[in-house]
Amino acid sequence: MNTNKTIKWGVLGCGNIAHYFAQDLGSIPNAKLHAVASRNLQKAKDFGEKYDSPQAYGSYEELSKDNEIDVIYIATPHVFHHENTIMCLNNNKAVLCEKPFAMNISQVEEMISIAKEKQIFLMEALWTYFLPHYDHVLKLIGSKEFGNVKTVTADFGFAATFNPDGRLFNKKLGGGSLLDVGIYPLFAALSILGYPDKIEANATFGKTGVDETCTMKLEYNNGTSASLFSAISKDTNTEAIIEFEKATIKINTQFHKPSSITILKNGVSESFEFPVTTNGYNYEAIHVQNMLLQNRTESTIMTFDKSLQLIKMLDTVREKIGLQYS
Repeated sequence: MNTNKTIKWGVLGCGNIAHYFAQDLGSIPNAKLHAVASRNLQKAKDFGEKYDSPQAYGSYEELSKDNEIDVIYIATPHVFHHENTIMCLNNNKAVLCEKPFAMNISQVEEMISIAKEKQIFLMEALWTYFLPHYDHVLKLIGSKEFGNVKTVTADFGFAATFNPDGRLFNKKLGGGSLLDVGIYPLFAALSILGYPDKIEANATFGKTGVDETCTMKLEYNNGTSASLFSAISKDTNTEAIIEFEKATIKINTQFHKPSSITILKNGVSESFEFPVTTNGYNYEAIHVQNMLLQNRTESTIMTFDKSLQLIKMLDTVREKIGLQYS
């Protein structure tokens, strides 16, 4: 394995999250942003100039056909993930696709099927999984130091500025709280407790027909449970609280991003910091590069099974709340 090989990245879509990702690529010694693409060529050129990318394209297809690229990061709105991913795979490019992987399980199954058939690496960009604080919490859970987990409580809410045409409130762009931020509390429950035996959910809908808040309850046959909430209409603490038999761990505010944790045991509270010098997207990018250098076609952490379980949970919640996308 040549660990010194430079991995050349393409970035497909030049929105906010792509900026954070491109910034963090610059912190990885053997990563190079080689090309960027937007449907607006000037936007791609401006983005590329900002992050020292030698190539800028005015179409996604041009990017997917650039033979210099090793892997493409897809950062378009949810509704385009499926078609963008398949295009890149069909042009023999490894793919790191933003969450949610796609709009429903049938789309995700097709994406995975093509990746397997062509033996090309594909992963859902659930960046939280790779962050130091979250990795530490998962290791504490696995160690059974505090006994078994009894409950998980997690939320993610923010008061978004209402724009009926923006991706958060536009149903045609897969808008709503569930797919945008509700995926994080669901991911927390899945990564900590596994796939639930029962899912209940209800939501409040805004005038554009998307869920502006979503309340979810997951139950497990072993007696554990998860209480989850998402919103794009109000601010919440955005914490994850894990209650064990012998202690409670709180992943502090913005639990999905680089954060700190507080452990409460026997009435004593202790906090732990996990300082990072980036936005936090470098951790998933480094993992992807390691997978490529090992010639793997599937992540050893954010596996296909995990992505299938996550989209199945999202599909079930959508069914429970009566949210349909055309």
